[in-house]
Amino acid sequence: MNQFGSRRSVTFILIGINVAVFFLLYLMPGLIEFLAIYTAGLLGRGFIWTPITYMFTHAGFIHLFFNMIILVFAGPVLEERMGSREFLTYYLVTGALAGIFSVFAYKAAGSGDYLPIIGASGALYAVMLAFATYNPRARILIWGIIPMKAPYFLALYAAIDLYTHVFGRRGNIAHLTHLSGLAFGFLYFMIRLKINPIKVMRDGR
Repeated sequence: MNQFGSRRSVTFILIGINVAVFFLLYLMPGLIEFLAIYTAGLLGRGFIWTPITYMFTHAGFIHLFFNMIILVFAGPVLEERMGSREFLTYYLVTGALAGIFSVFAYKAAGSGDYLPIIGASGALYAVMLAFATYNPRARILIWGIIPMKAPYFLALYAAIDLYTHVFGRRGNIAHLTHLSGLAFGFLYFMIRLKINPIKVMRDGR
C-alpha cells in the first residue's frame, strides 16, 4: 500500500516545494542566506535545517527547470517502484548527506566559510542512479537527440563531473555535491535496500 495515497504524490509535492521556494526567493532574495548550506551557516551559526532547505533552493529559472525535468520523468517511476515513503526517504537522505559532505570537504580544502551550495542536484544524481538501477535498459535522449541507455547516461555525466571537479574550474556548479549524491545513493542501495547497483546494471545490459 502506498502510504501517501497517490503513487506520484511525493514527486509532485517535491516539485511544488521547489517552485514555491523559487518564487519566495524572487520576492525575498535575502532568505537565501538562511536556506543555502555553507560552512559558516551550518557549523558556525547552527543553521541545522540547511542540509534539507538547500535542496529546494535554486540560482535561477534554468537551474530549477533542468533539475525539475529529471524529477518529473524519473520521480513517478521510482515512487511506484520504491513506494512513496521509501522514495522520499531516499531523496532527502542522499541529498542531505551530499550537502553535509560537501561542506566538510570544501572546509578541509580551504574553499571558504561562506561558499554557498544550493540546488537539488545532489539528490537528483541519486535519483538518476536509482532510475538506472531499476531500469537499466531504458534509453534517455541526450540533448533530446542521442539515445543512450540509462546506466551509460549516468556514467557519462558522472565522468564529466569528476573530470571538471579535478581538472577544471569549479565555477558556479558544485560538482562534488553531484558526485557525493551519487555515492550516497549507491551506499543507500547497498546498505538499506541490499541491492548492488553495479551488478544490477551490468546484468541488465
